[in-house]
Amino acid sequence: MHEEKVIISGYIEKIGAPDSFWNTKINGQKIRGERYIKDHREAVAVLIEELLKYKVVESLDEIKGVGHRVLHGGEKYSDSVLIDDEVIESIKALTKLGPLHHPGNLAGIEAMKEALPNVPMVAVYDTAFHQTMPKENYMYPVPMEWYEKYGVRKYGFHGTSHKYITGKMKEILGKDDVNLIVCHIGSGASISAIKNGKCFDTTMGLTPLDGLMMGTRSGAIDPSIIEYVCKESGMDVSEVTNALNKKSGLLGIAGVADHRDVENGMAEGNENCKLANDMYVQRIVNYIAEYFVKLNGEVDAIVFTAGLGENAREFREEILNKLACLGIKIDAEENMKIASYKDKHEGIISSEDSKVKVYVIPTDEEIMIIKDTYELINK
Repeated sequence: MHEEKVIISGYIEKIGAPDSFWNTKINGQKIRGERYIKDHREAVAVLIEELLKYKVVESLDEIKGVGHRVLHGGEKYSDSVLIDDEVIESIKALTKLGPLHHPGNLAGIEAMKEALPNVPMVAVYDTAFHQTMPKENYMYPVPMEWYEKYGVRKYGFHGTSHKYITGKMKEILGKDDVNLIVCHIGSGASISAIKNGKCFDTTMGLTPLDGLMMGTRSGAIDPSIIEYVCKESGMDVSEVTNALNKKSGLLGIAGVADHRDVENGMAEGNENCKLANDMYVQRIVNYIAEYFVKLNGEVDAIVFTAGLGENAREFREEILNKLACLGIKIDAEENMKIASYKDKHEGIISSEDSKVKVYVIPTDEEIMIIKDTYELINK
């Protein structure tokens, strides 16, 4: 931990599907495994098998703590916490706000508790960092009763990533009271305005569906669309909501959810791919401009991070060119040098005469989860 060096990492995918598999990376080598993994309990068993097989630990007694990413902490949790029965009940109660994520979060926690019953575990909430937003930024203009009775408000997500980037920029800029616009752009996407080192506003809302269009999510739309489509199509509200979460965004417009496939389609002259890309660029530009105004133009840096933010070089250039009216100027040559598959992974991509510095910084949500876990179990 003192070196913050990754020993082993991996992803277990398609849990519950007949073609489930996992990829493990150790000592720079990627190793793929395949077998039917019925549920998260079996996924945890695979994880533990890998740790023992590759001698990461000689026995499970060496594991001193486990950190779990949990989607929604509501208003109750503004920081990470040790998991006890009360926390588990809270996660269950908040499933109504995170129906797509919390069942998997809970299953992972319960499976790990079963496998390692005496090991302390920590919940790291995706919403926690955004709890500093002022009320005028997190409240919706709906009946107050909806907030007081049902907790309807903006919570924000990707908080662990936004927190990591904010901390990193405090180090780079040499001050704590940083004003930033952080663009976490991946298959899921959100932008945050950071004022004096704390979250001031963010694009995702009650759920991760609000804000930017994404790989499969619509982002912000006219809410009356839902009732209209229900009446016209015969679908119920849950079916329409599912379509807005899983069949919209880039996928809805271009027919593909991965922006790399959108780029390939554009190169082949696919008009829908071009439209999807243009829509995505414009929505990102709109939020950056809005947050620029919310921060009174006093922005220390704009930061791009996550899959697209770190790698989609032409995409970044399109966005920044549309912000030229704010005095933001790109160094096109430097921008093309930075990506995770290039020799240079981070740095400044704005020109020297740009009003605002623009950075590309790789995010590291895992180290944030581990740091919080390490600190809490050692208190």
